[in-house]
Amino acid sequence: MNPSAPNPYLKTKIMTASPEELRLMLYEGAIKFCRQARDCINQQQVEPGYNNLMRAQKIVLELSTSLNHKHAPELCDKLSALYTFIYRRLVDANVNRDAAAVTEVIDLLEYEKETWQLLMQRVGQSPDRSATGDRAQTGAQQTAISSFSASA
Repeated sequence: MNPSAPNPYLKTKIMTASPEELRLMLYEGAIKFCRQARDCINQQQVEPGYNNLMRAQKIVLELSTSLNHKHAPELCDKLSALYTFIYRRLVDANVNRDAAAVTEVIDLLEYEKETWQLLMQRVGQSPDRSATGDRAQTGAQQTAISSFSASA
């Protein structure tokens, strides 16, 4: 069995998730990979730390590109700026092996995840209120599948 092959159960979960659930899964994945990267940095494991930070960067990039600026453009602009900041901190952390920068990113992503969960509870998960379109959801699904494929 190929260890980097996608888990079929995880793939099904991703493919059947609503756009809202998929965004939540991306937050969870980014946080998971950041935590693993921070542990690797602290243990001076260069390659695994690099790989985990790259996965987190890929997820943050997907979070940014999947924003639908047609609905609530001001909010999307602010979120885009936040994701750009997070992405840059991840790059800095990767270049400088900076565990403190990763911790900062984890704190920001956890806050965003909690905010997203509260929003999901308030608004409900009806498809007509989706924050992303079909094309964005497909991209997010592909990112989630590829990001989580070789995860432990």
